[in-house]
Amino acid sequence: MKRTGQRLLVGLAAASALAGVAAAAADPVPYWASIAAREAIMRTGPGPNYPAVWKYTRPGLPVKVIARHEHWRRLVEQDGTEGWMNGILLSEDRTGVVIVAAAPMRDTPDAGGRILWRAARGVIGAVSKCADGWCAFKVGKRSGYVETAQLWGVDSGETVR
Repeated sequence: MKRTGQRLLVGLAAASALAGVAAAAADPVPYWASIAAREAIMRTGPGPNYPAVWKYTRPGLPVKVIARHEHWRRLVEQDGTEGWMNGILLSEDRTGVVIVAAAPMRDTPDAGGRILWRAARGVIGAVSKCADGWCAFKVGKRSGYVETAQLWGVDSGETVR
């Protein structure tokens, strides 16, 4: 009786793991992610034996996932660089990086809103509440609305909650 219970638990665990893999494989690509690790290696292929091409040291940097292979993700970075990274090094947290000289952070999501701050090119912040070409953008304790065209990490016309 005890063995039957153990087999049942092992079987349920295996089924649960397979369901998780199937669910992950069903998620649509492309999608946005961010680098979660302090150090993340981009490789030429989906595995640790492929050569490393980049070492990222900026947690929060947004990347676009364009393909999957098991637990590896093919990414495209802001400058167009593509490569593979282990999915465990990525986060679902939505971030953006400023791609213009200085992005005004406004008090409302429109061009007439009062400018609260300016974020310089390369600044990374959390994005949320994206709609109609604007996103809430938070950098440390400072926040405001930024036009999506001034960020890498959000698609034009995308809605983010």
